[in-house]
Amino acid sequence: MGFRCGIVGLPNVGKSTIFNALTSAGIESANYPFCTIEPNVGMVPVPDARLDILAEMAKTKVKVNAQMEFVDIAGLVSGASKGEGLGNQFLGHIRQVDAIAHVVRCFEDDNIVHVDGSVDPLRDREVINTELILCDLDTVSRRMNKTASQAKSGDAAFKAQLVVLEGLYGLLNDGKPARAAQLDDTGEKLMKELCLLTAKPVLYVANVSEAEINTGNQWVDALRKAAAAENASVVMISGAIEEELSALSVDERQDFLADLGLEEPGLNRLIKAGYELLGLINYFTVGEKETRAWTIKRGTKAPQAAAVIHTDFERGFIRAEVISYADFVACGGEAKAREKGLLRLEGKEYVVQDGDCMNFRFNV
Repeated sequence: MGFRCGIVGLPNVGKSTIFNALTSAGIESANYPFCTIEPNVGMVPVPDARLDILAEMAKTKVKVNAQMEFVDIAGLVSGASKGEGLGNQFLGHIRQVDAIAHVVRCFEDDNIVHVDGSVDPLRDREVINTELILCDLDTVSRRMNKTASQAKSGDAAFKAQLVVLEGLYGLLNDGKPARAAQLDDTGEKLMKELCLLTAKPVLYVANVSEAEINTGNQWVDALRKAAAAENASVVMISGAIEEELSALSVDERQDFLADLGLEEPGLNRLIKAGYELLGLINYFTVGEKETRAWTIKRGTKAPQAAAVIHTDFERGFIRAEVISYADFVACGGEAKAREKGLLRLEGKEYVVQDGDCMNFRFNV
């Protein structure tokens, strides 16, 4: 398991440039609206220095990073919820992702036309958010009308759903996203069925010029203030820098980043923010043949973590052998950790921790 992140925004804000750089997919990126029609998908290995260290210690033959999937969704415009700019088609693509990376233009460039004629990240953010809310309002309204008819029968379940739907409609009508709703079990179940766009967690990607990657600018400051009001985070990336990095070798990348005063590429910051947004962690399986990172939700118990490797592991789960990452490294590997009593046997109720090195015992 990794996670599927949809890249959205107005046309010409740098979505496809960033997608190209992050995934090295080589898709078309041009200075005109709707360059991207069908969603482009790219799989990106999740960088994790711990995996590199574990693989080195185990002298492993194959190292497998966790994977993150980026989906480059075509530029939305005002009126998208009513079909403007093929909006209905593009909005449908958003339903299929786990989280939304909303790219906002925070740079000036006379050679790149802005669809609204000027740089204004707060206006751009509002346009996209409004279209997502309007689309959700339509979805909730249609379901509410259907449920109201069904509730006339006196069925308690439909009555409970109607209360939830009326609450969601009021929230959306006030310009607030569905993710701000306080829901009970009925509401949570209904929310999953509705697949509302504004129920998805969002992080904002401020696309800045190369010269302002370390300092930011007034547009980034304004975006951060607006994002904080909705408990969202902002990741600052320079599409131009990421594009240059994608064309360099590993050693050249490090030199280039050092020259810019950066410790890591924007991709790393984006993935870290995405993991935090969705509450994801990694655990590891370590061996001579293969060392691999596996992504799970924080709070996942051992049998369900095992299922990420294979469903049989959960079905026949007996117990898990666990060594913390810190203990594994300090002991120089599994053998010494076992000798020192730092290898633990954990059962079905064990909650897997970030960095755990694990083996699963099962019987099907």
